[in-house]
Amino acid sequence: MDSNLMPKKGNAAVYIVLLVVIIALMAVLHKCSTKGGASYSDASGDDTLRVAIEYSPLSCYTYSDTLGGFCYDAVKLVAAYGHRHVKFYPLVQLEEAIKGLNEERYDVLIAQFPVTKESREDFLFTDELYLDRQVLVQRADSTGVMKVKSQLDLAGCTLHVVKGSPMRSRIESLSREIGDSISVEEDADYGPEQLFVRVAIGEIDYAVINESTAKQLAVRYPDVNIDTGISFTQFQSMIIRKDNQELCDSVNSWLRTAKKLQAFASLRARYHLD
Repeated sequence: MDSNLMPKKGNAAVYIVLLVVIIALMAVLHKCSTKGGASYSDASGDDTLRVAIEYSPLSCYTYSDTLGGFCYDAVKLVAAYGHRHVKFYPLVQLEEAIKGLNEERYDVLIAQFPVTKESREDFLFTDELYLDRQVLVQRADSTGVMKVKSQLDLAGCTLHVVKGSPMRSRIESLSREIGDSISVEEDADYGPEQLFVRVAIGEIDYAVINESTAKQLAVRYPDVNIDTGISFTQFQSMIIRKDNQELCDSVNSWLRTAKKLQAFASLRARYHLD
């Protein structure tokens, strides 16, 4: 998304931003659909890995009419060792992606969905692709001062997260830890990039997203602060249905091989994940 297209304030600005996102997504989805492989209603075949992938600066995005992103490129590298074709389905709504995974429309889901004890009860997770943590996204006031300087300052605040994300349970735990209430607002229509933008233009005060994504977006917005951590560092892995242990084992085997390659190390370095 071109930073020159980003408005700075007002409800109208949000609609413009979201329109740009939708247009970009339409382009990505069209490109994915023309690369071969099965559609939702077709049988994929054993050699096709159907991957629902979050549309974000780190996972999957478009640049110069080309698809890219660390997770996008890493999955292609990993799947090559399993002799699998990959069919990507870029998505913004995490809740819809989880539904599609459970309904067997997708084989794998890649999103800002940290591995936790609770999430392991519902899904299988591969070895980690990278490490990340969740951070608070907030704006500076007119004097350049941040209202929230530590987690203790979150008492009474409302934090926005992507609907379906385990980040909600982390914030609820944090509320108990500081001994005060923290409200959580789940947004069903927005991904992490859109939540960041809504904070940046003043539509909402606070959001919680992954630090890796926040760092890339913060470059465009010097008035946005992402220094307050919400979680410890956590594994970010590929997500697989609970009943598909065979696929999880296979993907782990391919991933462990790919991680030994210089190509994988170069990919991590390109996205500043070292």
